[in-house]
Amino acid sequence: MKLNAEAYKDKVRGCWLGKNIGGTLGAPFECKRGVWDIDYYTQDMSGGAWPNDDLDLQLVWLCAAERYGRSVNAEILGEYWLTYVVADWSEYGAGKNNLRKGLLPPLSGWYHNHNRDSCGCFIRSEIWACLHPGNPAEAVKYAYEDAIVDHSNEGVYAEIFCAAVQSAAFAENGRDTLIQIGLSYTPEDCGVRRAINTAVESHKNGLDWKAARKKVLQAEPGSFGMMHGYGDREPEPDVPIGPKGYDAPSNIGIMIVGWLYGEGDFGKSLCIAAGCGEDSDCTAGTLGAVLGIIAGADGLPEKWLKPVGDGIKTISIDRTKGAAIPGTVSDLTARVCRLTPEFLGRNCDAMAEGGPQIVMAEGAGLFDNPASGIKELLKKQPFGFRRANVLLDITLTYPDGINIREGEALRFTVDVTNRINRQQWLNFRWFLPEGWDAPGGREFAVNLDQDHGGYGSLAFNMSICPHGISKAEYTVVLEIASQGRPSKMYLPLTFFNNPQVLR
Repeated sequence: MKLNAEAYKDKVRGCWLGKNIGGTLGAPFECKRGVWDIDYYTQDMSGGAWPNDDLDLQLVWLCAAERYGRSVNAEILGEYWLTYVVADWSEYGAGKNNLRKGLLPPLSGWYHNHNRDSCGCFIRSEIWACLHPGNPAEAVKYAYEDAIVDHSNEGVYAEIFCAAVQSAAFAENGRDTLIQIGLSYTPEDCGVRRAINTAVESHKNGLDWKAARKKVLQAEPGSFGMMHGYGDREPEPDVPIGPKGYDAPSNIGIMIVGWLYGEGDFGKSLCIAAGCGEDSDCTAGTLGAVLGIIAGADGLPEKWLKPVGDGIKTISIDRTKGAAIPGTVSDLTARVCRLTPEFLGRNCDAMAEGGPQIVMAEGAGLFDNPASGIKELLKKQPFGFRRANVLLDITLTYPDGINIREGEALRFTVDVTNRINRQQWLNFRWFLPEGWDAPGGREFAVNLDQDHGGYGSLAFNMSICPHGISKAEYTVVLEIASQGRPSKMYLPLTFFNNPQVLR
């Protein structure tokens, strides 16, 4: 399936306009619990769209993608967080705090982060979907890199789901099919999947949207709406208050409620999502982006477009640091469209008759399959640290965590994939603090084979053991070099002398 450049641009613009509309519509109900019957904006719209971190954080990601192209990864995004993002609240602040301490993703998103299962990353999925239209298997890889900077577990699954749905929406407009495509990329037993399935079953069983919302909150209780609570309204005795920070599942479920009960009507869908409260700017904004991709900018109702206009207002970006932040949806759209061919590679046919064409997956090709590797990657978080270069693709997994105890060994599993079609000898060397030991040796070599007709891989175990602990933190480095090659890979690992129980 192919999409011409003009149709693609219209869908990208529709994505960002839908995001702005939904985020603005839902803003007055954010952090509140209850239901509201609304049919239009409820706030003063004389100044256009309201500022929203859901959109403006992605403007920073755009700058990173323009600079680093397909090489952009979690470590790069983490540095952009620290340089350009002023938001220090909730999971954003926890992620930044961990990054400053030397913890790289995915640990930065997990360690002592009480909001790692919350909503702050599924709201950033659109940029990756727009850069990979009709190619959800690629979109979710970048969404994962984004998510692990400041989230883990359910927070990550939520962004994976949204990125898959939004990417697929460039090629497929069937609501139920898109939901199933998104689910195919999520783990079988996770809260995000349970919340979505609860919304779908509620709709199938003929419940109204208010009852469906309640079912979602009962199935996967969250607490986001209790920040401001019910106000002067009567509390609902049958709606539980969930654990602090466990909010992504219920809010993804609410987004699906809006989509299902909106019956294909853009405004009705967003009003239902916003009217369910909780993280309402996120649910309505993300749904608005999905529907904007499907309809394209030309298919969005003027009554919703006119009040928000073309402008983008930011709330989370330090503009004094020199990042070229787009100020309008038109500018954002143009820059994404210029960047997309670099990310698509062979999936962009620049020489097609009649102008450039985007090559998209279709049918079963939009669903996850084992070759994508996303499910295996999700299983390794948060203790799966990845590095890649021209020669190797390495994942270092350490199940014992990052809190150290005197004389207690830390175990590691190394998974290495050969990226060139020849065998390699790999030399490993630990750089350890004085007194620490490595039972298998500080230096050792392994042979990385080339399979017949393939590139080969291997996995092995190793460990290190701390002794003479006297400092609050230690950084060790694992060096990996290929014999006869100049490239070296360095994996820095930070460990804490922390008496607190690991969360």
